[in-house]
Amino acid sequence: MKKFYLIIAIVAVGGIAVVGFALRGGGSAASEPVDLGDIANEDLVALAQGMVYGDPDAPVTIMEFGNYQCNACRDFALQIKPQIDLAYIETGQAKFVYYDYPHPGFPHSFLAARAARCAGDQDRYFEYHDAIYSTFNSWSRPESPYGHFNDLAEDVGLDTEAFESCLDSDRHADVVTANLTLGQMLGVPGTPGIFIHREGEGGANRLGGFRFIDIQQAMEAGEAN
Repeated sequence: MKKFYLIIAIVAVGGIAVVGFALRGGGSAASEPVDLGDIANEDLVALAQGMVYGDPDAPVTIMEFGNYQCNACRDFALQIKPQIDLAYIETGQAKFVYYDYPHPGFPHSFLAARAARCAGDQDRYFEYHDAIYSTFNSWSRPESPYGHFNDLAEDVGLDTEAFESCLDSDRHADVVTANLTLGQMLGVPGTPGIFIHREGEGGANRLGGFRFIDIQQAMEAGEAN
C-alpha cells in the first residue's frame, strides 16, 4: 500500500514529464501495447502521461484510468464528466487528468487512445476524446476503426494529413503502454478507475465508484478535513 501511494503521488505531481525510450517490438500503425523493455518504476512513472483538463495548478486532481472501448467509460465521459467540469473544473477547485487504460479484451481501445493523443498533438485532445465517446457505436465493432478515426479528425477541425501520419505510425504507443502498465501496478480493477489526490497529501484515494455522487462525497470529505 505504501508503494501504491508513493507511485500515485509522483504521478499526480509530475506525471506530465516525458523521457525517451527505445521501443522494442514497436512498428508502424501500433494498435496494441509495445514492449518497453526492462524499465524501472521511476522511469515508467515519468513516461506515463495523463492528459490534463482545467487549471494545472488546481489544488485537487481527479484522475481517471479510462478505456475508450468501455461502455461505462463512455457513460462517464458523456454524463458524469460534464457534471465534474461544471462543479469543480470550471470553478478552479480541481483539474481532471485522463490516463489511458486499454486493458485486454478491447481490440480497438489502444488505437483509440493513440488517436486521441494524435489529436492532442494539435491541442485538441479533449475535443477528440469526446468525439470518440460520442460516436462509440459507430467504431466499436469488429471491423477496423481507422477510417472512422480519420473522419473524426476532420470533424473536429484537425490537420488531417498530420493526424493520419501520426495514426499510421507508432507515435504515442510507448506512452499509452506506460499508462496501461502504471494502472496495472496500481491495481486498477476495471474502468473507469477514479482517484482523487489533494495537494500537500502523500497519496491518492481510489474511489469505490464513478458516479458523480461518489466524487462529490470525496470532494466534500476533503474539504471537511
